[in-house]
This record gives sequence, structure tokens and C-alpha cells, in this order.
Amino acid sequence: MITQRSIEEGVAMEKGKTTPEYFEACSIIEMHDDDVRALGLVPNQLVRVTSECGSVIVKTVRGRQSLYPGLAFIPQGVWANQVVPPRTQATGEPQYSGFPVTVEPVNGERRKSALELVQGAVGMWRGDQ
Repeated sequence: MITQRSIEEGVAMEKGKTTPEYFEACSIIEMHDDDVRALGLVPNQLVRVTSECGSVIVKTVRGRQSLYPGLAFIPQGVWANQVVPPRTQATGEPQYSGFPVTVEPVNGERRKSALELVQGAVGMWRGDQ
């Protein structure tokens, strides 16, 4: 998997990280069409993305950029940060690119908001506010 800035994420971030626009721009995963078919997924289906350090539920979308088979993309932000390994490899930056993940469909679960994810990560989530 890789994560990086996207145009949609940048535009939505200007409106705020708790806005519906940011949620829709960043709580997604783009994959090659062959990978989507191989996993039996359809566009807009919710999936759990899991790495060595965590997992997050995001929505599958048609790739807006060219992705090679086997490569997935989540825009940089709160959702991607749930699965980005903390290793810096002496660069001072987390390993935003080139780490393995698994992607699997989920049923009966939902995408969490940015506030839920951030507060939940530090044990501060107090439920719907």
C-alpha cells in the first residue's frame, strides 16, 4: 500500500478535517480493477484494511490514478494513519509507502469519523457527540 496527498484530500482539508467532504475524500481505498474483482468486491463496498500496526474500515472506489495490480492507495490523512507503520528508517518520517496490507470485505460495520479515530487512538472517544 501507499499513501500520499491527493487533490481531493487537499481541497477537503481546507474545509476542515471533520467535514463530510474530508470524510468522503480520505476514508477510501483505490485499487486496480483486477484486484477489486479478485477479492470479489464492488465499488463503494466497505472493507477492512489491516497492516502490522492496525486496521481501518474504508470504502472502495474506482482508481482515479493508474495503480499497478497489487498496489492499493489511501489518501494521506486520519484513515491512512491507522495502518501506516511507525518505522522511519532514519528519515524522520513514517513509512508512508510500500508496506503490506490485507483487504477484506466487512458486513455490519461502518467507517468511523476522523474524530472517532483520533480520539479512539488515545483513549478519549466518548461516543456520539
